[in-house]
Amino acid sequence: MIIIIDNCAYAPTPRTESAMPLSPRLLVADQVAGTLRLLDLPDGALLAELTGRHLAEHAGFLALPGGRAAFVDDLAGELVVLDPYGPGAGRPLVEATAPVAVPAEHLAADPSGRRLAVTTGLGRNHEPWTDLLTAVDLGAPGGPRAVRVRTRVGEPGVTVLGADDPLVVVRHREPGALAAYRHADLTAAAPSCPPAVPAYETRLPDADGHGDAHDPVTGRLFAAAGSGVHRARRDGDRLVREEPLSWGGPGRGYYLRLDPVRRTLWSCVRGGPADPGRWPEWSNDAWFQGLDDDRRTGRIPLGRGLVFRLAVSSAHVAFARVHPDGDELVLLDPEEPRVVARLPLPAMDGAPRPGGTPWDGVQRRAVAASPGVPLVAVSRGGHGEVHLFDGTSPAGVLRVPTPLDEGGHLALLAPDDGAHLDPVGR
Repeated sequence: MIIIIDNCAYAPTPRTESAMPLSPRLLVADQVAGTLRLLDLPDGALLAELTGRHLAEHAGFLALPGGRAAFVDDLAGELVVLDPYGPGAGRPLVEATAPVAVPAEHLAADPSGRRLAVTTGLGRNHEPWTDLLTAVDLGAPGGPRAVRVRTRVGEPGVTVLGADDPLVVVRHREPGALAAYRHADLTAAAPSCPPAVPAYETRLPDADGHGDAHDPVTGRLFAAAGSGVHRARRDGDRLVREEPLSWGGPGRGYYLRLDPVRRTLWSCVRGGPADPGRWPEWSNDAWFQGLDDDRRTGRIPLGRGLVFRLAVSSAHVAFARVHPDGDELVLLDPEEPRVVARLPLPAMDGAPRPGGTPWDGVQRRAVAASPGVPLVAVSRGGHGEVHLFDGTSPAGVLRVPTPLDEGGHLALLAPDDGAHLDPVGR
């Protein structure tokens, strides 16, 4: 595969063709234990393993073109690019690394997968304290180049617009703003983390932004906030804001995910009491918005409790719901959005309890899928288990030797699945 950018060629590690169809792969990260395993699906055979790697859970895995994936090691301070189809084909699992500032908050790539950006956030601190932004060029002469600059302290999101001359857009929370930087200017910055001046900046009316997406087809970016989903598109080095999208009722979403197959933006809208100790009372609605038709939008009730991240398979949109009365995997039909299955999940020792927060010191669940296959994977935090489903049917339990405390983190990949068309880490 050759990707042409600015009249130069960026070629990831060459792939060799296999006579047999390539099976899906599952990346299982235990960010607490510091391990990452590559499993073949559906049997769960171990193909490769990394130790001493602590994935930045909030930034997650980023899908890249060519079936690759990237994550940030929050202990080493490195961006790690993975080649999940390398093991077994004479190539290592780790394709490249680059130094980045940590703790990583968000991770995004341009549509080519060559130029990336990493923002920093709280980490194990109670207040924002770092303003470092890292720009990475995986195709730089001599190997990956990474440069760190200063922006503004906070917990910013990030998207990277355009492939010819990418624009890094940092979404700030307090006060709300979108700040755009030319990626080329960032990688040309001097040593010692100098302050970076945006090429363009526009204010947002909210001070509670959380959740970002980018549609490479239209060039639009999306930023979730209390009042709705803000939209903007690139015009040179400027951003043109468009009419925001409504949540369609009470509550708001804190997470956005793009379905590149059905051309739909998804979120989970949470409503109910602000006290996190009353999380079992929270309402949760799947929210969807057509990317090519503003009229295609709606909400589907999922049930009460904790629902956060979601995953997109070829057959369903998957949500994991945690509740004291029982956990479940909720599957929606993405073509005609409606709940088609509620599949029970085994309880977790150390699960969130009423009266305590559902995030701190408790077990959680990670969920993963690929838009190229009907498989869905859900972790059972604290038990070292990943439950696999093929469509609406259970397909087995995969076990790893570490507990997957805090739920671990998962990424499910399939050849030519188009997952890189959702170019923000999850």
